[in-house]
Amino acid sequence: MITDPISDMFARVRNANAKLHEKVDVPSSKLKVEIAKILKDEGYIANFKSIEDHKQGVLRVYLKYTAEGKAVLQGIKRVSKSSLRIYKGYEEMPKTVGGLGVTIVSTSKGLMTDRQARKDKVGGEIIGYVW
Repeated sequence: MITDPISDMFARVRNANAKLHEKVDVPSSKLKVEIAKILKDEGYIANFKSIEDHKQGVLRVYLKYTAEGKAVLQGIKRVSKSSLRIYKGYEEMPKTVGGLGVTIVSTSKGLMTDRQARKDKVGGEIIGYVW
């Protein structure tokens, strides 16, 4: 049993990325699909696909690399955990790596990046950092 599925997803992506794998499979959920959409929109992964398997389903994440073979995704870190939730208003939303990375935020309007949350003037739970 996995106590924190989002941390598990981040760890799987981080490990596969470090070993330069083409893809990584994680157990699927609506929240993980939304995180994958943000990662794709921000250019950190090449693509993702949901696969039905008559159980929970599988989310296949295709990793992205530069022409030189280096990983585009340099780091991914879980911030808010089940034991310690971190909430921020839009005014105090943290910037990842001085604004070069992305902070993933769960708001009342859904999952979004820190830039979108500031634009929409909504705060929420800080899910994680990606750079």
